[in-house]
Amino acid sequence: MTYQHVIIIVSALGGLIGGMGMGGGTLLIPLLTLCAGVEQHLAQAINLIAFVPMSIIALSIHRQNGYVAVGTAVPIALIALIGAAAGSIATVYASGRILKICFGVFLTALGVGIAIKNTVQVVKKFKKNKQAKKPQYKTER
Repeated sequence: MTYQHVIIIVSALGGLIGGMGMGGGTLLIPLLTLCAGVEQHLAQAINLIAFVPMSIIALSIHRQNGYVAVGTAVPIALIALIGAAAGSIATVYASGRILKICFGVFLTALGVGIAIKNTVQVVKKFKKNKQAKKPQYKTER
């Protein structure tokens, strides 16, 4: 498989996940660094460039389907802009190795958090179903 093929596949997967609103960079950055051999700083910059058109298209489709709550999104976006500025400044001073470690820790924590949340939900559902199936006996005196 050539470098161009890898880039096309990685880009398509990142776009697919990004279009779903799940953060295409979560997939795009590791794929660019691991599969295409792109340096971490460059992978993050490519992700930011790709994010703009992906977001515009995804946002317009989600808006057409009634999934955009502007009143909720605007305050979140404004606060996120402050975080984006802080993160961008911090990235300038961090090495590629540190960025990889931070990103790996972030993805691991995210995965563990999701796994715990889903496990708790499954256990609660199991207990609820077990209670519903428990036979109810009337006691006579």
